[in-house]
Amino acid sequence: MHEIPIRSFAVSVVMLRQAGDTHEVLLLRRNGSLEGEWCQIAGAIEADETAWQAALREVNEETGLRPTRFYSADICEQFYEADRNAISLLPVFVGYVHSTAIVTLNAEHSDFRWPTFDEAVRLVPFAGQRKVLRHIQEEFVDREPSAWLQIREAEVVAANG
Repeated sequence: MHEIPIRSFAVSVVMLRQAGDTHEVLLLRRNGSLEGEWCQIAGAIEADETAWQAALREVNEETGLRPTRFYSADICEQFYEADRNAISLLPVFVGYVHSTAIVTLNAEHSDFRWPTFDEAVRLVPFAGQRKVLRHIQEEFVDREPSAWLQIREAEVVAANG
């Protein structure tokens, strides 16, 4: 019997902003791996980081954004990687920014956009991403997120330096 390993080495972050009476989702067009695809923020967890610290660092590195509120999304993005014969589990986080926040892309991305949830679900390439987006819309937009999921403000401030 051969077991498929489960890897949890990276994080996924969905950034939201208010646009009138709706919310928009930040999507980034990838360079390199998955070139040309629209995706949320994602990146590896470094040796000295917690998952939420990695998530905040990736948000800042990839977009220059600093969330005003930050949460564990209470869901993991999961997918099978055939080249590694492994299942990857990425904890997902949700960040909110002001509607006027300015995105500054790094070299990992060629473009960005702020689509509605319906548009974002049509743009992302993978079923797991669509599942995460639907969950976030239901739990973080359609209802007030649980206070138990919020990353404490002092921790967010410390992580953002």
